[in-house]
Amino acid sequence: MYWTLELASRLEDAPWPATKDELIDFAVRSGAPMEVIENLNEIEDEQEVFESIEDIWPDYPTKEDFFFNEDEY
Repeated sequence: MYWTLELASRLEDAPWPATKDELIDFAVRSGAPMEVIENLNEIEDEQEVFESIEDIWPDYPTKEDFFFNEDEY
């Protein structure tokens, strides 16, 4: 299983919290690339409820990871 920013961003609008099956259903309905569906299929715990993309990909960059200072604009 590998995640990239582009692949993980396809799950930003998912109905969180969600189970593995709900995320796969969302990915299929939203037209996500097959790599997203394959990555979700590789998750082992079928019954776990994920609160956000960070539960699936802990390295997912957050807004704080970018050095953009909104106060300057």
